[in-house]
Amino acid sequence: MAAVDAQCPLLGETTCGSLLQQLQLIWDEVGETDEERDKMLLQLEQECLDVYKRKVDQAAKSRAHLLQALADAKVELSSLLSALGEKSFVGIPEKTTGTIKEQLAAIAPALEKLMKLKEERIKEFSDVQSHIQKICGEIAGTTEQVERQSVDESDLSLKKLDEFHAHLQELQKEKSERLHKVLEFVSTVHDLCAVLGMDFFSTVTEVHPSLNDSTGVQCKSISNDTLSRLAKTVLALKEDKRQRLHKLQELATQLTDLWNLMDTPEEERSLFDHVTCNISASVDEVTIPGALALDLIEQAEVEVERLDQLKASRMKEIAFKRQAELEEIFARAHIEIDSEAARDKIMALIDSGNVEPADLLADMDNQIAKAKDEALSRKEILDKVEKWMSACEEESWLEDYNRDDNRYNASRGAHLNLKRAEKARVLVNKIPALVDTLVTKTRAWEEDRGISFTYDGVPLLAMLDEYAMLRHDREEEKRRLRDQKKFHEQLSKEQEAMFGTTPSPARQVGVKKVVGPRANGGANGTAGRRLSLPAHQNGSRSINKDGKRDSSRPIAPVNYVAISKEDATSHISGTEPLPSTP
Repeated sequence: MAAVDAQCPLLGETTCGSLLQQLQLIWDEVGETDEERDKMLLQLEQECLDVYKRKVDQAAKSRAHLLQALADAKVELSSLLSALGEKSFVGIPEKTTGTIKEQLAAIAPALEKLMKLKEERIKEFSDVQSHIQKICGEIAGTTEQVERQSVDESDLSLKKLDEFHAHLQELQKEKSERLHKVLEFVSTVHDLCAVLGMDFFSTVTEVHPSLNDSTGVQCKSISNDTLSRLAKTVLALKEDKRQRLHKLQELATQLTDLWNLMDTPEEERSLFDHVTCNISASVDEVTIPGALALDLIEQAEVEVERLDQLKASRMKEIAFKRQAELEEIFARAHIEIDSEAARDKIMALIDSGNVEPADLLADMDNQIAKAKDEALSRKEILDKVEKWMSACEEESWLEDYNRDDNRYNASRGAHLNLKRAEKARVLVNKIPALVDTLVTKTRAWEEDRGISFTYDGVPLLAMLDEYAMLRHDREEEKRRLRDQKKFHEQLSKEQEAMFGTTPSPARQVGVKKVVGPRANGGANGTAGRRLSLPAHQNGSRSINKDGKRDSSRPIAPVNYVAISKEDATSHISGTEPLPSTP
């Protein structure tokens, strides 16, 4: 040892032996005793032992720290795998052999990758939860900024992340449906406001400011409160629309009635076509912008009020127009009424003010309706009366035609008269059957209604009874003429036998002219019991300019016995006619 330590100074190295040798040299020079030298050597050894102990303790602590770090790394690795839901991870050493530092070095890369993966997962969880939280806030209608929820780092598995994503998708779907419903409500509000003439922007922003068109679609409120208020707004607008339409239709009906009442020209009516066009429309059919605006309804109300005032001032004119219509119906139905008394009564009612104009017109409308029903019930009988009178006119013309000695001359229009005479004979032969039918129908009508059927104030059955009597008188006259004719023929034969010559034929006594129902006079001494019949040109009585019936009426029929073609010929030639069939 001494040899080695002695060599060391030559090498220029300082060692414990060289130092001890130097210390002994110093002691020798100083003259230290052996006791002092042993004491100092013992102290030196103790100090060296203390240094070794400190180094050993430090090494032990370092090893303990490394073991703890290795244990912590293993625990962290396990917790990360558990939190991330990973059963295994690529990069984790399967064997745990080697020194502590080697084991730490082997675990460190996998641990670093798992820590990075954990941070990414936390970010994904945070983003999903923030979206969920935002949509939930929109649905709840909270406008305050909500703090982000902390991520639960104990469960960062993909399964948990998928659950959050599924929840987010459900919320996004609900948000889309709510947004679609909001847009539908907003569109409905827009259409209703357009029809009602209301400000859409002020109406919709009262529900929520975000519903204005200036904001984006995704920025519109979809909260329960917004949907509820939108639904209430739509219901209120629809009810307002229904009420306005009902009001407008009432005004349109009043306008139409007043126009019809006062015969308002089409030019004036067309000014309110936008009102009357919806008179029978349903609520859903009214979609034209401004169709139910308040100013339009007010305009219609003003017009109705104006026409009401005008109606009151023209009440007499309107009432007399109704009365003229009533008189015209009665005239066409040949019902006689006191027109002057009716007009005086109308004047008195209007002047007294005791009756409402609408009530008076309604009463007159009822009278017109009843008059139309009455005229309709008389129509069939009146048509046959017209045919009867027309046939009697043809009978009268035919008698005049048969008395004309020049009827067969080749004069102008003779062939037309001949054709008319043929038709007249056919028509005249139908008179008895027509009269019988008239009597049957008239009696049935009277029995059904319990009143007498009059024709311009004359009972129709009385007219027909008179016709029957005149027809009987006509038959008696014809029999007398036949007897007289036979007497003259017998006398003529006796004279020829006595004198051998044929005397001139005695002048035949002519048959008196049969007067039709429109004639003014009669024959055969029956004028005292005849009834008056009206003239019936155009099927109605003539009304003068004062609304009164013309008093110049033709007199009742006289003799309505039909003259056959053979009778007419024998009347001219003087031969005996065959008895006619009634």
